[in-house]
Amino acid sequence: MIHLAAILPTAAQRDPVTAIEVNVKGGLTVLQEAQYRKVQRVIFGSSLSIYGTGAVDRVVSETDPTEPEDSYGSAKKSVEGLGEALRERGWMDFVSLRIGRVLGAGSNSVTSSWRSEIFELLKAERPAEISIPYRPSEKILVVHVDDVAEMFLALLSDSRTEHAIYNAPCESILVGDLKRVVESLNPNLTVRLGNGRPMGNPQMLDFSRFQKEFAVEAIPIFDRLKKAAGK
Repeated sequence: MIHLAAILPTAAQRDPVTAIEVNVKGGLTVLQEAQYRKVQRVIFGSSLSIYGTGAVDRVVSETDPTEPEDSYGSAKKSVEGLGEALRERGWMDFVSLRIGRVLGAGSNSVTSSWRSEIFELLKAERPAEISIPYRPSEKILVVHVDDVAEMFLALLSDSRTEHAIYNAPCESILVGDLKRVVESLNPNLTVRLGNGRPMGNPQMLDFSRFQKEFAVEAIPIFDRLKKAAGK
C-alpha cells in the first residue's frame, strides 16, 4: 500500500485547518486502517521538507535531526513518527520515502507550474514563458516523477526493508543551469527567474542508504529534458 494523499505546502498555508485534517488526521487514519486490515506494508510518501532549510553546505542524511519549518513538513513528521512506532512494535511494516521537488509533465500544479511546464512546453511552436521564483545561483534538489515511481515499486517489491526511513535519490542542480538548458532546447521558450531562495528543503542530500539497498538508477534531469525535446 502506498499513501501519497496530501495538501501541498502553499495550499496548506492558505487553509491550515483543512491541511491538518488531511495531512495529519488523514495519515493517521490510513495507518490505523492498514493495521486493522493487516496490510503487509505501508509506503508513506514523505518529503525533504521534514528537514527544514538548513545551511547551504549541509549534506542531510536520514540520521540528521528533523526541523520542519511549516505545517506540511510537521505533518509528515507526525505520520512518520506513528509509522515508525508501529514498525518497532512489529505491528506493521512501515517505510517512509522522503522526496524532493518532483518534476515532470502532467502535475497540474497551480503554485509551482514550472515543474511540469519545463517538460510540457519543450516542443512549443510559439513563444512561451516559464517562471521559476529562484535566483540563478540557488541549488534545488529535484527528481523526475518516473524515477519516484520506480523507487516506490522497489520499496513495495523488496521482501524486507532494512530501514523505516529513506531519502529518495535526488539531483542537486543550479537554477541558472536549468534555465540555460531549457532555453537551449527550444528558442521559443524564455525562463524568467525570480529573486527567491528555496526554503523549507535542504540543498544537498545523502541518499546512499537507498542506493545501497535498491537497484534504482535515476536518470539525470537534463538528460530527461533533452529526450523530451527529441534531442
